[in-house]
Amino acid sequence: MEDFFFTPLSVEVASTFIDLPQNYQTMCRLFQREENPFLFQTLQLQETDYIKNYKGFQDEITIKVAGNNHLITPVQRLTDKDFEVLIYSIKPYTNITGLDVRYNLITDYGAHHVVKLLEDIQNITYLNLMFNDIETEGGEMIAKALHRNTTLKYLRMTGNKIGNKGGMFFATMLQINSSLEKLDLGDCDLEMQSLIALATVLTKNTSIKGINLNRPLLKSEEEESTVHIGNMLQINSSIIEIHLCKHDMKNFGMEQLCKGLLLNTSLRYLDVSCNRITRDAMKYLGELLKRNNVLEVIDLSSNRIEDEGSLYLAEALAFYNTSLKALSVVSNNISGEGLKAFSDALKTNTTLSNFYIWGNKFDSETCVAFSHLIKSGRLKLENIDVEPYVVDNLMYFAEVSHGIKKHYYWTPSYGEIEGASTNAGFAIVPTTPHL
Repeated sequence: MEDFFFTPLSVEVASTFIDLPQNYQTMCRLFQREENPFLFQTLQLQETDYIKNYKGFQDEITIKVAGNNHLITPVQRLTDKDFEVLIYSIKPYTNITGLDVRYNLITDYGAHHVVKLLEDIQNITYLNLMFNDIETEGGEMIAKALHRNTTLKYLRMTGNKIGNKGGMFFATMLQINSSLEKLDLGDCDLEMQSLIALATVLTKNTSIKGINLNRPLLKSEEEESTVHIGNMLQINSSIIEIHLCKHDMKNFGMEQLCKGLLLNTSLRYLDVSCNRITRDAMKYLGELLKRNNVLEVIDLSSNRIEDEGSLYLAEALAFYNTSLKALSVVSNNISGEGLKAFSDALKTNTTLSNFYIWGNKFDSETCVAFSHLIKSGRLKLENIDVEPYVVDNLMYFAEVSHGIKKHYYWTPSYGEIEGASTNAGFAIVPTTPHL
């Protein structure tokens, strides 16, 4: 007797997956282009990927052609010509609402095809161009196309070196576009001028809910950008997620952000990881947490708050704050005193559910304290990045691959991509339907 295989797909979605590879071959013949075997095989496997991540409440499809997917061999990353054919291949299908072409070889010439995509295919709400070869000219074309586009909700330009001028074009775009909800310009080589322009524009833009400004190229030590971002946060009442990793931010910059957030009523996710923030800045963050009941996720990973900074935060969490749900202090040079203060704070705090501590200095007392929190159910194993184990009657920690944003730069070949245990920030503050 044959096994019965149940598929959750609607007839329309199933039809799209069947037709799409064939339509790609048709378009290759029409354009007189050679088929890209990697692209063709990826399109054939889209249905399997869709079912694996099916959430049961929508029939919208995101086509994923990631150039770093080594499960399909040989890997032949998309060129500008391949990308053009792909766009024409997906054009007839109104249920395709997302396109992910990260880690390919799309250049400024391919940006012409991105413009055509934004102009001609009005059902696309998510476009991921992460780590292609688009530079300033291509960034200008894409930004100007968004002046007219009213459907795209989330654009990832991460890792495309559009530079300062490209950032200025996107700042101009945000003055005109009122439909884009999330913009990722991380690792795009932005400079001080474009950062200030983006912060200034966001004082009046009311559609952007999330923005990523990671790793700009800053030549000044005066932290002017954080002053402008802090002022923007005082005024903006729509942004709920901001990423400011690798800004070379020091205590003064953190103070500016905290001052701005004292008057902010919308921001729920603050990411200041990989900066130069030390214990003194935690005075300002501690005072903010005592008075702010909006922030739900704070990522302080890879700073240097040490034990003294931990004490400021632990006091706020133990007796005042009732909103924070996730906190990462990974790799902050914290030792037993600071970690024990956090464990004590978690006994009285009932809202902080996700806490990440790997990369600090664990002593036996710290391991025992957090082990008790896990055993008692105060912390769930999937909500912390360590797991206790015992050797010779001494307790130690092993690292577990859990965190606030583990899958920002990459996604796993197997398992859940957008799972809450590995991407707690996205799970707690879901700005858009995609990471």
